[in-house]
Amino acid sequence: MDINGHDLPLLASLRVMLDERNITRAAVRLGISQPALSAQLARLRDVFGDPLLTPASSGKGMVLTPRGAALREPLRQALQQLQAVVSAPPVFDAATSERTFSLGANDNAGAIIGTRLIQRLRSGNSPAMRLALRAADPGMLVGQLEAGDIDIALVSQAGLPKGLPHQPLLQEKFMMAQRKRHPRGDRKPTLREYAGLDHVVVSGEGGGFRSFVDDILQTQGYRRKVVASVQHYSLVPLILETTDLVCTLPARFLSRYADRLVSFPLPFDAGRFTLFATWHARFDADPAHAWLRGQVLACATD
Repeated sequence: MDINGHDLPLLASLRVMLDERNITRAAVRLGISQPALSAQLARLRDVFGDPLLTPASSGKGMVLTPRGAALREPLRQALQQLQAVVSAPPVFDAATSERTFSLGANDNAGAIIGTRLIQRLRSGNSPAMRLALRAADPGMLVGQLEAGDIDIALVSQAGLPKGLPHQPLLQEKFMMAQRKRHPRGDRKPTLREYAGLDHVVVSGEGGGFRSFVDDILQTQGYRRKVVASVQHYSLVPLILETTDLVCTLPARFLSRYADRLVSFPLPFDAGRFTLFATWHARFDADPAHAWLRGQVLACATD
């Protein structure tokens, strides 16, 4: 008998027949017709090379052959264990889990959420759990999420993969930053002054010298001078500290460098940036993944 094929339902039927010792009652219990169950019994007899059940001499019901009697209890236990495996809800215990999670994010989102998440995991008595922070490649993100190479990705609205579940985490405003003791002084820039300064931009794709800010300025008749482009947020404070360049960055990011940089409100409305968590739908019901999503949301709202 090949239980990997179509024979497993036959074993379930056999268990009922061995219990009931009556084809009519067994068929009612199984919810199938008597002829259909008789056909299954014929198949089982062929598989086991034994009648399994034979008509009782009294004419009422059936009796088990020695082979059928030997199968009855082990089969009952085996099917009960299988039912328990199938029916048992998945369990996740963060305190004992040895699972490794992977969070996809750029260095800004990683600094905002990732650092807090590591703190929560280490302070939440999860000594065997591990977290990997890794860069998310927009062109490969859907495949990485589907494969589970990345459990959750932190992206902007523009970076949300189409059709995947997602959740907004936080909203950010933008500010202009410069080094302390900058020649222009410590005052909020006018629109004209802002456009006249030398800027550095963070280009996620690498090498770009234009951002959404330039689109806003263009609508107001201004054009700024972008003289440097970097791919990582973490380089910007080092650049600002040693030059007279300025940069427009998320306020939460700049707050971490308040002892080294000076930040100002922008002289125009730049809107707000929303950070999203996104994942693949096949992990929706996974308790471990649901727990991780809750931790990420808590890190954003703390």
